Amino acid sequence: MLESVISCKHLTHFYGKRKIYEDLNFEVAPGRIVGLLGKNGTGKTTTINILMGYLKPQSGTCRIYGEDVQQISPQTRERIALLLEGHVQYEYMSIAQIERFYSAFYPKWNRDAYYGLMEKLHVAPGQKIARMSNGQRSQVALGLILAQNADLLVLDDFSLGLDPGYRRLFCEYLRDYARAEGKTVFLTSHIIQDLEKLVDEVIVMDYGSILVQEEATSLMGRYPGMTLEDIFIELTGKY
Repeated sequence: MLESVISCKHLTHFYGKRKIYEDLNFEVAPGRIVGLLGKNGTGKTTTINILMGYLKPQSGTCRIYGEDVQQISPQTRERIALLLEGHVQYEYMSIAQIERFYSAFYPKWNRDAYYGLMEKLHVAPGQKIARMSNGQRSQVALGLILAQNADLLVLDDFSLGLDPGYRRLFCEYLRDYARAEGKTVFLTSHIIQDLEKLVDEVIVMDYGSILVQEEATSLMGRYPGMTLEDIFIELTGKY
């Protein structure tokens, strides 16, 4: 049996007296696309920060590729591509310029993954980021993450700023890319539309606990005729 890429056991974390969650447990297997889904404020970004070693939980452990995230090696860190909530870009650069700039920092850089996504956006290499829509800029940031050619992609609220059309486009592109390249993806989102076509497994988080962790097809099979978004609302209540 292959070792889990991500393994979190008995995580408990508080901000002051406010409990974020207690005894949180989940694993992510190699080559899987797993979505951590929850409303804003349920602890999704906190979980990402713990995973990346930026935040130490009150109790519990997280491991990535078998290493404690609080003591992760540079070699393992290189295997991880991270997109934190929000997209910061060098707006004065063009599509081609920012690709060349980023490529210098990543030895395994895959420019085809980047330009494949840019082609779907129908943007020219010389187009300035400053002249792009917010949705297009978000796609540039996501393309730069894919091009790092990491084994594990961690995407925090990846759909932020994307309209439905761009979100659907990226979900399809990410699914095909991850499966073709054997990548593992762990993503968070509070926007559930279109995710049933992307994720293999869903973890639905409510305030303080995990409500369900299940294969997406199995979960949807238990709620016939409902989309993943409908099921999320059924489990957590409306926004």
